[in-house]
Amino acid sequence: MESVAASSSAALASKRVVYVGGIPDEATEHLIRAAFVPFGNISNVYLPMDYVNGTHRGFAFVEMEEPDDASEAIFNMDGAELLSRTIRVSLAQPNQLNKLHQTSRTANNTAIWSSDEWFQQQQQQEEGQKADNDVAKTDLAALQEY
Repeated sequence: MESVAASSSAALASKRVVYVGGIPDEATEHLIRAAFVPFGNISNVYLPMDYVNGTHRGFAFVEMEEPDDASEAIFNMDGAELLSRTIRVSLAQPNQLNKLHQTSRTANNTAIWSSDEWFQQQQQQEEGQKADNDVAKTDLAALQEY
C-alpha cells in the first residue's frame, strides 16, 4: 500500500493526475480511458467504487504519462459531455487522493476478521433473521387455523 501512495504522490507532484467529476452511473473504466486517450498515453485510470450500492462513486482519477498531456486533457475535457452529462476535469489535488486512499481501506489496516466485532455483528444479524422467520411461521400457522 505504501508504494501505491508513494507513486500517487509522485504522480501528483509531477502534475500528471487528472480529477474527473460528474461521471454518469453508466460510465466504465474503459469508457473513461477511451475519452482521455486522444490527449496522450494513460498510465492508470482509477474509478473508486461504492461497494454498498455496487456502482462507482461518480468521479475518477486519470494518470497521464506526461504533464503536458494532462494539461491538454484538462483544457479540452473540462465542461465536455460524457453520456449526456457535463463532466468537470481539473488537476487532482493531493488531499483528494489522500482522502480516497483513507476511505478505501480500514483505519488501522487490519483485516475484518481479525476482530470479534465483525463475527458478533454477523451473529446478531443471523439471530434477528431467525427470530423474524419464527414470527412468520407463527403467523402462518395462526392463519392456517382460521
